[in-house]
Amino acid sequence: MNFTARASLGALCSILSVALVAQTAKPAQLTAAADTANPNGQPTRLAQPSGVAISPDGALLTYIVGGRRGGALHLVTVANPTDDKVLTPTGSAGCSSSNPVWSPDSQTLALLSSCVEGGKADQEQILLWSRASGTFKTLTHLTGNLQQLAWSPDGKSIAFLFVENATRSAGALDAMKPWDGVIGEDGVEVQRVYGVNVATGAGSWLSPLTLHVYEFDWAPDSKEIAYIAANPPGENTWWIAQLYAAPVHPGTGVGEQPLSVLNPNTVHGELHGLQIAVPRYSPDGTKIALIGGLMSDQGSTGGDVWVVPSKGGEPTDITPGIDGTPCFEAWLNNDTIGMVEDRRGRTILPDYSVSKRAMIPNSILDLGETSLSGGVIKDAISFSLTAHLLAYVKSGYGVAPEVWVGRTGYEKQITHLNAASKSAGPKLESIEWENEGFHVQGWLTYPANYDPAKKYPIIVEVHGGPSASAGPRASTAWAEQGYFVLAPNPRGSFGQGEKFVQANRKDFGYGDLRDILKGLDTVEAKFPIDKHREGLTGWSYGGFMSMFAETQTTRFAAIIAGAGISNWQSYYGENSIDQWMVPFFGATVYDDPKVYAKSSAIEFIKNAKTPILIIVGDRDGECPAPQSFEMWHALKAVGVKTQLVVYPNEGHGFRDPKHIADRMEREVKWFAEYMPKGGE
Repeated sequence: MNFTARASLGALCSILSVALVAQTAKPAQLTAAADTANPNGQPTRLAQPSGVAISPDGALLTYIVGGRRGGALHLVTVANPTDDKVLTPTGSAGCSSSNPVWSPDSQTLALLSSCVEGGKADQEQILLWSRASGTFKTLTHLTGNLQQLAWSPDGKSIAFLFVENATRSAGALDAMKPWDGVIGEDGVEVQRVYGVNVATGAGSWLSPLTLHVYEFDWAPDSKEIAYIAANPPGENTWWIAQLYAAPVHPGTGVGEQPLSVLNPNTVHGELHGLQIAVPRYSPDGTKIALIGGLMSDQGSTGGDVWVVPSKGGEPTDITPGIDGTPCFEAWLNNDTIGMVEDRRGRTILPDYSVSKRAMIPNSILDLGETSLSGGVIKDAISFSLTAHLLAYVKSGYGVAPEVWVGRTGYEKQITHLNAASKSAGPKLESIEWENEGFHVQGWLTYPANYDPAKKYPIIVEVHGGPSASAGPRASTAWAEQGYFVLAPNPRGSFGQGEKFVQANRKDFGYGDLRDILKGLDTVEAKFPIDKHREGLTGWSYGGFMSMFAETQTTRFAAIIAGAGISNWQSYYGENSIDQWMVPFFGATVYDDPKVYAKSSAIEFIKNAKTPILIIVGDRDGECPAPQSFEMWHALKAVGVKTQLVVYPNEGHGFRDPKHIADRMEREVKWFAEYMPKGGE
């Protein structure tokens, strides 16, 4: 994003999540560079900074170093990065902090922390750190799940998403509650916007109990908020969410009833029936920008950038025909929007003119084959308009995760947390190929200690989604076991525009599988691959692709399917997120069962021949365990070698380190057994 002659800018963040895991019984003797798109937290030998926030005056920057839920809070002087200190709130041992956000005047830092005197280790509160005094104070005393802090532009209030008395994280990745009581009615937990007056600590709800809120933004006058929300239960209804706006009065009572600004389910044009995310007010408050597109998961954000009048009206696509996938956008002035874009494996930050609906020349900050992260939600970037600086965590092949600041034509590394790392890890390179009129991109990880005179086995890892993408992250664990790894981005993936994302609608498992197999052909032609030792694996949608490929090709010697889907017809009635399926299949299963059967592995089970390991968590709401049971049962019936492993109290994203280690070792053994050396 170019910061020349900009007007005003608020606190900015984005969502892009995703999906794929490499898994494997006693703790395996494996180490792996973290996959930032992996919700299951693979073991890592690298420090992973997060929580990046630059003060609006550009003088100070904070970041977090710690585990999945947060850790130690660092404060660094941007002009002199060696001036780096840890800010330690008083609290119980083992506490952690996360989500730092600067006040508009740069004088106060708000953060979520469990470091509260007399507090519970698992209950975060909002703390305020004063730049003038260097001291902390506790602002809230709430019980529940708090996230996504945002200061009002006037600096008088802090709003955030809040689930009161929450028993779990408000999302589909975490383990679902055990089935109990009146299903769909008992124990429904609603995430709402809550606001707190910074001076008095008084708080109130800013959105109604009838709406589950996913994201929000303050209007520039601090008198209104816009939010994306849908009727509860929130895990299931994000796919039909609307954009609302409502006046707010933090600390004085519940916010007024919201106005529906944009309903994708009734709007005309290309946005009809698609999903929306990342709402952002223009500096003058007259417009709201958002990302709109075909998205398969909340948090896996991508599409075109759309602008709609803040009081309602027809939306305008300002990035028509774009070759990449914007995943985050921010107003830089009333006619300019900057964005983070995934373009065929590269991360670029261009600026677009709203009135011209075109990219502004010479406005791109090209970060190359890297991924961005660092904020409370994935790919968040922090901004200082005064200093004309962006702040973010950048990582990729040969680029260990570190905090950077930058602007067009300039970058400066702030941290050196991984300076002692001896190696960039196994070699990784971008691979591109053509298939059926599509240009396809993917990533190839070389085996450790690669010798071109030798032949090597290869594992194909299919990412989840399907609306997501595999990024520039080496599959270290498999490379250390002596495998090539191909991580393809077939049709349906982000990175090449909305037409490419929508290319597998009503066609799951067909065109995208052909893209993957053509990519494997491409790799075989260029590298010493042992064609008798080729394996396939994936998680979520990648798990479905693994199950479906089992019935479509005998090319692979072994397959591992994690959290997969074997029967789209039965899946529709079993999962906790059925609303996501209609945009992809074009109708409900009750209206068009044939289109669901067409892509179901179970329909072709008699074609199955490849040994397949199946893995799932027993409380997975996205890809429920019965789907894995159904596939396993059918494979047993037709005499195919298979094994099903179910992990207790795990959701779609595994959390227990023992389960993650056990899973990884089982996978290593499975591929080693069915793709042995000398197998030809």
